[in-house]
Amino acid sequence: MTYRVFFSVLVVTFSLGFSPLQAAETQVTGHGAVASPDQYGATVAEQILRKGGNAVDAAIATAFTLAVTYPEAGNIGGGGFMLVWFDGKPYFLDYRETAPAAAHKDMFLNADKQVIENLSLIGHKASGVPGTVMGLWLAHKKFGSLPWQDLVAPAIHYASQGFIAADHFQYRPDLLRQLEGKTNFAQYFGAMKAGENFKQPELAETLKRIAAQGPDDFYKGKTAELLVAEMQRGKGLITLADLAAYRAGWREALVTPWRDKQLISAPPPSSGGIALAQLLGLKQRRSSDFENVKHNSPQYVHLIAELEKRVYADRAQYLGDPAFVTVPQQQLLDSSYLDKRAKEINALAISETKAIQPGLEGYHTTHFSILDKHGNAVSNTYTLNLDFGSGVVVQGAGFVLNNEMDDFSAKAGVPNAFGVVGNDANSIEPGKRMLSSMTPSMLVQDNKISLVVGTPGGSTIITSIFQVITNLFDFDMPLQNAVAATRFHHQLLPKDQITMEPYAPLPDEVQQQLSKKGYRLHTQGWNLGDIQAIQVSTEKVQAAADPRARGVAKVIEY
Repeated sequence: MTYRVFFSVLVVTFSLGFSPLQAAETQVTGHGAVASPDQYGATVAEQILRKGGNAVDAAIATAFTLAVTYPEAGNIGGGGFMLVWFDGKPYFLDYRETAPAAAHKDMFLNADKQVIENLSLIGHKASGVPGTVMGLWLAHKKFGSLPWQDLVAPAIHYASQGFIAADHFQYRPDLLRQLEGKTNFAQYFGAMKAGENFKQPELAETLKRIAAQGPDDFYKGKTAELLVAEMQRGKGLITLADLAAYRAGWREALVTPWRDKQLISAPPPSSGGIALAQLLGLKQRRSSDFENVKHNSPQYVHLIAELEKRVYADRAQYLGDPAFVTVPQQQLLDSSYLDKRAKEINALAISETKAIQPGLEGYHTTHFSILDKHGNAVSNTYTLNLDFGSGVVVQGAGFVLNNEMDDFSAKAGVPNAFGVVGNDANSIEPGKRMLSSMTPSMLVQDNKISLVVGTPGGSTIITSIFQVITNLFDFDMPLQNAVAATRFHHQLLPKDQITMEPYAPLPDEVQQQLSKKGYRLHTQGWNLGDIQAIQVSTEKVQAAADPRARGVAKVIEY
């Protein structure tokens, strides 16, 4: 619930003021753009682009910077996905975490085969083998134009010299209480205070080693040894052999037609690309139901929930790591299959949850979007899973480890921290990548970028991006408004539940009418996503950072 030159770094004095909506726009020619979850990531991306770096260079530097300044989600102790558009072609980099070799299907169950509370969320056993450092290295090998050391340098600066913790920092006192006596989290982050400079000297030394040695340090060198020593202290599973065996890799991006554009998104082991394509396809097939239906009206919410029920049923049954299970991607996106699923939708009443079956026969994350002046783009989502991951900090190395093992199905049909269920396709196996909802995405028209978008939010990632795209292209909202608009979520289970957010709940009248229809309205404790988006048209480039958090958007002329 997953946000990640030498040696001179431009030091910028930042204002901590927060406007209702962080957005920027300018004419299209010769401009780059960034939408980042914090001001430091945005500034570093701008620095790299102005130095002549491309979108991937800027993405690598931003990812390392966020590992310092956005420690609840930015990371070197987690993993993620990078979607790249470069010289008119799509590329997808999978640097998702993997299960350690000692992991097994029942590792989070007790003797009675019941799930042990919080074992997959807190502590050393919750962590998969991290992939971020290897992923960023592979991105640099394929597309990087500036030296690797130059791209890690800004992160080293902020770790050694410090950064100002944001006023609305996502670190909460209740997290300290939850982790007390279970991890070493308070030793590293207990003194962090909003508005004060925060230094991370151990992390600075780790980053210096990574700058000098690349992934060899993290997976085979001193950092690897420190990570394994931490595992041994807490009876975790990751070994030196696990680290040395880790591989990130390039996959074929998911590309599907949508109206006069192409949707480019994340393939498995993400569920996001398939689910987003299904949602867009189902809505298009039921377009007559949406005629004259007002945005976020009771009928609109109901129709969207009907689409989402079926998509999340398919997600639970069929999706997992394609190296371990056969994912029926082609069948799930086949036109005739979507036609069939669209016919099942009840435009008037709630479809019975038990009747929603898979259709084929037989939290904390962060995201940034970057565009360079050549039209290359990066949509990158990476994660520790929940806020500050497992709560375990690698002693001597200063970085937080993920709790991504919770993204596996600990037991078939039992919900994880985000309330989503899975089956054997997503069961725990050694070396397997856990299913993800991360959905870095782009829309391309006439072989040029139209939209770069993504968000954190666990299982709500897919529906948040879907709603922003719908806001833009069905309701013709300006980018800033499309990102800021009220969002809601439904995922089949809990039964008939419409989830809302503190930032902008649905209006009382809409809630009342949905309740009369049979829905249960639930406002969760955190907002639905932190969208970072860039839109390109023939007239202008726009960038928008979600007002729900502390993001910054910039359009850069250089």
